[in-house]
Amino acid sequence: MGNTHIWSDRFKKFFINNRFVLFLLVLLLIGLNVLVLNKISFIFTPFVVLIKTVLLPVLLTGAIYYLLNPLVDWLENKGVKRVFTIIGLYLLIIGIITVVVISIVPIVQEQVTRLIDNFPRYSYELQILFENLTGSDLFHQFQSTANFNLNEIWQNVSEQATSILNNAWSGIGGFLGALKDFILAIITVPFILFYLLKDGKKLPAFILRFVPIRLRNSTGHVMSEMNGQISHYIRGQIIVSFCIGILMYFGFLIIGLDYSLVLAIIASCTSIVPYLGPAIAITPALIIATVTSPFMLLKLIIVWTVVQLIEGKFISPQIMGKTLQIHPITIIFVILTAGNLFGVFGIILAVPGYAVLKVIMTHLFQWFEMRSQLYEPENTDNETDPTATATTVTANEGQ
Repeated sequence: MGNTHIWSDRFKKFFINNRFVLFLLVLLLIGLNVLVLNKISFIFTPFVVLIKTVLLPVLLTGAIYYLLNPLVDWLENKGVKRVFTIIGLYLLIIGIITVVVISIVPIVQEQVTRLIDNFPRYSYELQILFENLTGSDLFHQFQSTANFNLNEIWQNVSEQATSILNNAWSGIGGFLGALKDFILAIITVPFILFYLLKDGKKLPAFILRFVPIRLRNSTGHVMSEMNGQISHYIRGQIIVSFCIGILMYFGFLIIGLDYSLVLAIIASCTSIVPYLGPAIAITPALIIATVTSPFMLLKLIIVWTVVQLIEGKFISPQIMGKTLQIHPITIIFVILTAGNLFGVFGIILAVPGYAVLKVIMTHLFQWFEMRSQLYEPENTDNETDPTATATTVTANEGQ
């Protein structure tokens, strides 16, 4: 009996009461669950189809909701009923869309048509420039020094282009399916947005009803912080992108660059993606400026530099602030990784998704730090409390 008691105490000491061993056991259980769920993944196929179906309408509705909800809340505080405000906003949006369709769409259509018609000429002129560059003595010296074969590179590029064209023909069905989903999403967005603007305040309380009572307070603070991160990012990024589009349009008009409106719209849309978007946006403008004249290329570089300085020094600090507190290198890596994993949706949702995940992991670590007692508190007079931390962060964001 004594030996049995001794072995029982040792087992409790080294296994049951050992936090590291318990941590490894939890990881093992998580790995087993992942393995089992992978084997029966077909069970979740209906849920995956459901998520893919509602994902695009929910994303579009969420972006518009975060853009319009502050105005609805402000007017409600002034005594205007939310329903009247929402109806007024819908009428205003319909008017803006009508004006855009009547005045701007024909200009965009004319510029896109001219761009498509002149595309063969641009391709030929780029080819001439490339041949002149490759025929120079400086390029031959660089080629011999770098030890690469231009013909092989050009052959590989041609093969890749042929492969892309073949895949494009086979992907017409997929494109039509995506177009159908986009049209259905546009149709359903106004209905979802109306009820979300009307009853959106009730949604957090409804979600908290499914959370245990002991965790509702801290969960509410985490949800509030997540909502603050997402709302600041979406509103700020949309406003910044709109400002960049306007600045680029006037800059292109000043220097006399062709297709200024189309290029400004491309710059505005791609600027939604931080850091990488502006680099993508400048590419078509660089091509057109290059085939126009070297002086036009120089003017384009000046305009682009001025716009980026204005955006980086004045617009983004005033609108975005430092709400996300994410290093630029981290944002670039997150965008690249999310793009490889989830495609276009991953690129668009990479930064807000990372911000939400950062909030969740921060609070989980604070909870683990408090419960495990493995870390000494930085200030013994004021111990770290996840709830208090979340409250402080939320209060700061509100200011």
